[in-house]
Amino acid sequence: MEAIVRFVIGGLFGAAPSVALATLGLAIAQEGAGYASLECRSMISGAVALGVYSLLVTQLLMRGRFSALLATVSSTPIWFLVAFGLWKIFLR
Repeated sequence: MEAIVRFVIGGLFGAAPSVALATLGLAIAQEGAGYASLECRSMISGAVALGVYSLLVTQLLMRGRFSALLATVSSTPIWFLVAFGLWKIFLR
């Protein structure tokens, strides 16, 4: 069962770049380059926020000896703060 779960999750994350490129292609075709540029900056901001969140969760799990549930739940507000902070700086 664990191998199936890993395969499914890996497939979901593996598909993300293709979905992002397809979204940008559709945005350019339907809305123009300016709108696609905004979408691209949004994707980059989300990726940076996810990276910060992942780094924090990893540190809490390895150094802080937190449980996985506590580490992920307590780090989620940081993810939102980084995402909305980048939105306010670059996308607004």
